[in-house]
Order: sequence, then C-alpha cells, then structure tokens
Amino acid sequence: MLESSLNVTRPFGPSIGFAKIPKDLIEKINKFVDVATATGYADDLGFGHKLAGQVTQEIKLPSKIINDGLMKFLGVLTKGYIKTTLNKEITKFELLSVWVVRQFEGEYNPPHLHNGHVSGVGYLKLPKNFGTTIQDTKKNTHGEINFMHGSEQFLSVGLKSEKPQISDFYIFPSYLYHFVNPFYGDGERRSISFNANVDEDIAKDH
Repeated sequence: MLESSLNVTRPFGPSIGFAKIPKDLIEKINKFVDVATATGYADDLGFGHKLAGQVTQEIKLPSKIINDGLMKFLGVLTKGYIKTTLNKEITKFELLSVWVVRQFEGEYNPPHLHNGHVSGVGYLKLPKNFGTTIQDTKKNTHGEINFMHGSEQFLSVGLKSEKPQISDFYIFPSYLYHFVNPFYGDGERRSISFNANVDEDIAKDH
C-alpha cells in the first residue's frame, strides 16, 4: 500500500522520495512528545548534543514508541524507496536513530548531513503560518526545508526547497545536505527524522 503511494523524484543527482505519514502514527508520536515535555521526561531523552539544530529541543524516541508502528512504516518506506530508485530489493533495514525536532520562532537547522545510508524527515505539527515575508516582492521561504547537491548549472538545479505540510515525509541518501529556514510567529514546527543502514553491497554499489 505504501509503496504504491511513494513518489520518487530526482531534482539533481540523488533521488528524494515522498510519502505521507499515517494519521495514527502522527497522533501517537505527538501524544508521547506532549506528555514527555510536560513531565520533564523529554529532558532525559535530549538528543541535541549529537545534532546540528539551533532549536529548542531534540528528543530521541524510545523503543516503545518506535516499535508501535513506526519501525514498520520506516522499513516499508525505505524498501520502496530503494526499489523505485535502484530496482533492487533490500534484505536489511537497521534503524540507527529516530528523533523529534521542536523548532520555534527564529530557530533554524544549518546545512548538515546524517550518518547511515538512508535518512528521512516528516512533519507532525506546524504553526498556522510561518510569518510574513520581509520584502513583499520576494517569495516567502520561512520554515521551508532545503535540499542541496552540487551547484546550479545549465539544465541542473543545485537546490530544492519544500514548504512543510503535516504528514509529509521525505526520504533521501544520508549524504544529501539539507537545512531548515527559521520562521516568525507563534506555534511549533515539529518534525521527525531517522537514520538507517541497508544492505552494504546495495549502498556501496552506487
């Protein structure tokens, strides 16, 4: 079911897959984060010291949340992404880490890459809007995620930007640089990310 709804594009060298997070998973993860934040448990799960974000809080998800449907979603998504991109079947899916990023006004994630073979990011909660543009004649890019590879050339772009929507999920090679713009106004931009390894021979073949 998920593989049939997976859309893979190649805006530059590496491909980027796009799918939707099931509504029940979004509700489960948001409920956990809200309770963990209110009780202080989220502080015990702090993951920011290992990440690049200049954000309020980054929370590593525990096994009980990962094993409640999230592991299956990420595994099926990764299998479909590799199959669609390379026409190869993975036999290994090793989840390295899953975490939630809580971003508020003026915060951002600088250009960075991840470890493992495959990474992804999806959206759990967003502000009503990201604030008005500073110059009226320019596109409002507040709160957008940006994927970078190479440079702008004839018939080839070096940057792909996307405005988040709740349930949107992007999967991509872990080496693909990406960053998040700050936004302005009330509300929380809440996302979930993961890193994983797949079969070594498939990962090293390209």
